[in-house]
Amino acid sequence: MPDDGDIAPDTMRAWRVTRLGEPADVLSLDEVPVPAPAAGEVQVRVRAVAANFPDVLLCRGEYQVKPELPFVPGIELVGDVTAVGAGVSGFAPGDRVLGSKIGVLSEYAVLPASDVWLAPASLDDVSAAGLTVAYQTAWFALHRRAALQPGEWVLVHAAAGGVGLAAVQLAVAAGAQVIGVVGSEVKAETARAAGAEVVLVRGVDDIAAGVKAATAGHGADVVVDPVGGDAFVASTKCIAFEGRLVVIGFAGGTIPTVPAGHVLVKNYTVLGLHWGMYPGIRPDLVDDARRELTRLADAGRIVPVVDHAVAFESAPDALTALACGDTVGRVVIRIAP
Repeated sequence: MPDDGDIAPDTMRAWRVTRLGEPADVLSLDEVPVPAPAAGEVQVRVRAVAANFPDVLLCRGEYQVKPELPFVPGIELVGDVTAVGAGVSGFAPGDRVLGSKIGVLSEYAVLPASDVWLAPASLDDVSAAGLTVAYQTAWFALHRRAALQPGEWVLVHAAAGGVGLAAVQLAVAAGAQVIGVVGSEVKAETARAAGAEVVLVRGVDDIAAGVKAATAGHGADVVVDPVGGDAFVASTKCIAFEGRLVVIGFAGGTIPTVPAGHVLVKNYTVLGLHWGMYPGIRPDLVDDARRELTRLADAGRIVPVVDHAVAFESAPDALTALACGDTVGRVVIRIAP
């Protein structure tokens, strides 16, 4: 941890997307100026960055936000505050923080103070790096959008991925019963270890039939779906009366069409979740989620699962591994010791 008053150097290394394509082809490790914090911002010496699928989409030019080339990817970090801009309170140099903003795959980053929060002392850098995006997304899906109740059945697609594992752990912590869907038997073990009572393997098991069997015909009260496509269709076949299907993303590559007639006949709700809107519109809810996640982490109720960590120089390998879909949990890029 830097001493109070540490001053950042004038330049730093940063990975930049120089043209659009696959991460390994378009990322360049460049020397660039260190950004200075403006009013309301904090400057952070980055310790670690968690790779996220949006990073892959940013490299490809397929994300909803399209920064001008060249740009720095990376949306989630853990690091130490090195300087604060005018008007910032609650943070001081030396504070270990978590934060989220496009452009943090670098040795230093500047973020709005509202997008930064104190890292739980119970988590090391590699674990803490993945707490912001996946766990807040899962928390909002379960508690804000779906209003999860203890004892309900929760169906989680991609249950061995970053958001999926977070949803499994948070649902179990809330007293729910979890059915996870994964892509292989190897990943099934990870979902079980996270607390899923039943795990179904995509392409092997009949998802709808498996959910109905596990719930004695009741179906899933809540569905967390970051996959879309066939996963969404299967969910509509096994969702419970007054069930809530939360659409988070389309990692499967296909955006499904909501069957309005089926929604009416089966009496369920389809809900969208774009977590990135909440910090700007309902920061009070983000604060609630952060407090709860810190409490659960410190109590040992949630523990981010890390597939592996790589050195800063190998950042393109981390994004490639994520894009291939062979990882479980998070892939983390170490930047500072």
